[in-house]
Amino acid sequence: MKVYLVDGTYELFRSYFALPPIQAPDGRPVGAVRGIVQSILYLLREDQVTHIGCAFDHVVESFRNDMFDGYKTGEGTPEDLMAQFELAERAVESLGVLVWPMIEFEADDALATAATYCTGLPDVDQVVICSPDKDLAQMVQGDSVVCYDRRRETVMNETGVVEKFGVSPGSIPDLLALTGDAADGIPGIPKWGAKTSALLLAQYGHIEDIPREASDWEVKVRGAAAAADSLNAHASEARLYKDLTTLRTNVPIDASLASLEWKGVDREKYQALCGDLGFGRLAGLPHKWSDGS
Repeated sequence: MKVYLVDGTYELFRSYFALPPIQAPDGRPVGAVRGIVQSILYLLREDQVTHIGCAFDHVVESFRNDMFDGYKTGEGTPEDLMAQFELAERAVESLGVLVWPMIEFEADDALATAATYCTGLPDVDQVVICSPDKDLAQMVQGDSVVCYDRRRETVMNETGVVEKFGVSPGSIPDLLALTGDAADGIPGIPKWGAKTSALLLAQYGHIEDIPREASDWEVKVRGAAAAADSLNAHASEARLYKDLTTLRTNVPIDASLASLEWKGVDREKYQALCGDLGFGRLAGLPHKWSDGS
């Protein structure tokens, strides 16, 4: 079987920016929620979607904000989008999908934890992480754990990670630490661009295994001496950034196959949601109800 793990926060943002604003009968903004409901319902129609979980950032900040003051916050997120976070969780739950709302950890950590757990189960042939987020590329394993970009309809396995980033999945946290990740507020290390970082990590795997002296490097890069000096001068920052970009796989969530099994849309909850939010046209969209009809 396949296990599908959905990045709910990404889906909500995608829906918000792709669709025009919509208001519920009581005036609440619900356009992004409507979009994610449609998106998940279409995913549930795809072949082999029998087990599925969805993770949300219930709050934007996490334990990483305590580690680094510059880490991402909710600043800049549109208010009418922030107002839809909890409603989106309720909506996806009404679809009969297991929802993990993250507070201390991030949604990506929940997906990483579920992927790690499910990969070890004998009945699971493949874990499909539904997200284009580069952070999640570190979880890819051969063809058994893949990332699925639903918007582009592309699947990235381990070979695809190497082709796209120039490094193996296990080196993705190192790559993000060196080059920086603007979306997460990680500045990176000066003199370490994408090309230099990929070449060195393809050779040595991890930041801590890169020789301190450029003269000892077995690959040739432009500005090697300056890059080596910069990494030596910012060694503590590099370690911190790598810790920040490394996904946690010990989040206390239930990722059992029993909890992930999709038995259909909860008719009562879903129809109540559609009535409350003015989603009348979506009321008949589900193809399977949990009551067996």
